[in-house]
Amino acid sequence: MTYRIEGLAPAAFESLFSMTEGELAARNAVRVTAKSARGYPCRVTLEDAGEGESLILLHHVSHDVATPYRSAYAIYVRESATEAASYTDELPPVFEGRPLGPRAFDAEGMLRDALLALPGEADAKIRALFERPEIATIHAHNAAHGCFAARIERN
Repeated sequence: MTYRIEGLAPAAFESLFSMTEGELAARNAVRVTAKSARGYPCRVTLEDAGEGESLILLHHVSHDVATPYRSAYAIYVRESATEAASYTDELPPVFEGRPLGPRAFDAEGMLRDALLALPGEADAKIRALFERPEIATIHAHNAAHGCFAARIERN
């Protein structure tokens, strides 16, 4: 079983970087500067922003379905993010060293399973979930904070 992990499309966030603080606040977003080289995971590049980089922290609907499992949470997007990352059968840097909660959904958007993947276990857990034919997609979330990390598709 092969899989693909892609970052979010940067075009959806480009306009945020020219907004005022008030305009951002009206969209439940804030401008932040990374205070360290870890802890500011960009959902477009699927890498942590470097210390001093500008980001927008915003509310993002990651699972936009008409089921009880519709989901939204805060995500970071780097101002320098111009191209969505894409990984096939490998994990993005933003997964490294983080415990993840892969959530497996069927084609109707209903949750069918969820696992805990400790650092170093994500690839095996993703492959195990996709062995089940009813699993259409997986959403990886950071286990500690609960934020959406990336969508994982069958390849």
